[in-house]
Amino acid sequence: MSEKSVAIVGATGAVGIEFIQVMEKLNFPVSKLKLLASKRSAGKKLKFRGEDCIVEETSHDSFKNVDIALFSAGSPISRHYADIVKESGCVMIDNSSAFRMEPDVPLVIPEINPEDANNHHGIISNPNCSTIIMLMAVYPIYKKYRVKRIVLSTYQAASGAGWEAMEELRKASLAHLNNEPFEQKIMPHPYAFNLFSHNSKMLENGYNEEEMKTFKETRKILHDSTINITATCVRVPVFRAHSESINLEFVEMAPSVEECRTLLANFPGVQVVDDRQNNTFPMPLDASGKYECLVGRIRKDESLPEKAINLFVCGDQLLKGAALNAVQIALLLV
Repeated sequence: MSEKSVAIVGATGAVGIEFIQVMEKLNFPVSKLKLLASKRSAGKKLKFRGEDCIVEETSHDSFKNVDIALFSAGSPISRHYADIVKESGCVMIDNSSAFRMEPDVPLVIPEINPEDANNHHGIISNPNCSTIIMLMAVYPIYKKYRVKRIVLSTYQAASGAGWEAMEELRKASLAHLNNEPFEQKIMPHPYAFNLFSHNSKMLENGYNEEEMKTFKETRKILHDSTINITATCVRVPVFRAHSESINLEFVEMAPSVEECRTLLANFPGVQVVDDRQNNTFPMPLDASGKYECLVGRIRKDESLPEKAINLFVCGDQLLKGAALNAVQIALLLV
């Protein structure tokens, strides 16, 4: 593999830190690594392969002689630098929602639609974390059996809102246990020992943005405008790793539970955890820090036994839901 010059924008954030660690673990062929962030973070030192790398302030000149730029600094930053990155001859792999639904921007999960990455025009988008984790469980079955409808319920961890949300959950939990007052600043509702509708923008149709992302992004990734998805996305007091309950309704007969297990077990990036005898199934604690998505609770839908099955999946939102998927996209370019 040829070595590439890589820039990470948002290097000091939760996903940015994971970018660095994933590149190390996957032995990404880096000729030069440039760490970029806001002015506030400039001057900080982060280690890559045992060496100190100094974080620089992101500027219009940051992308000269850079081959690949991994962005995780929010949609406004991605939009601001998009043309600058492309004019520099660099490819942006963007973790924000800024370009996901643009028709000329590929939306890629490397295990599912790697060929789409070849059709980029300077930008490739990382799908939303809940979409990636859902499709890692759905696609191995969808590939062989036509899916008519997906009913999705998500249980999303604090990591989806960054380090500040994770720290707020920790402090709020301690305050709650000590019967002390606590003022929420990141989340809109009390977070410790509570759950609430996902804190993304509510839309006129009664869904929030997170729920509509799963619908729109799934159709784009699968190139399937016929599949229907309805989602309920909930924020839960878990530090890291999202969990999702999935009901799949098929156009024709549903596959057997045994075949679903086999299809999932043979799919890269998936680990089947489905031990009925010991009541052991995917849990966010077990998924945290893992590259694989854990899938279990594989069973017939007793309300529609000939046509539907149920699944449960847990995946690390910072890894397969963000940093790992982006670095895997970068490897496609290499």
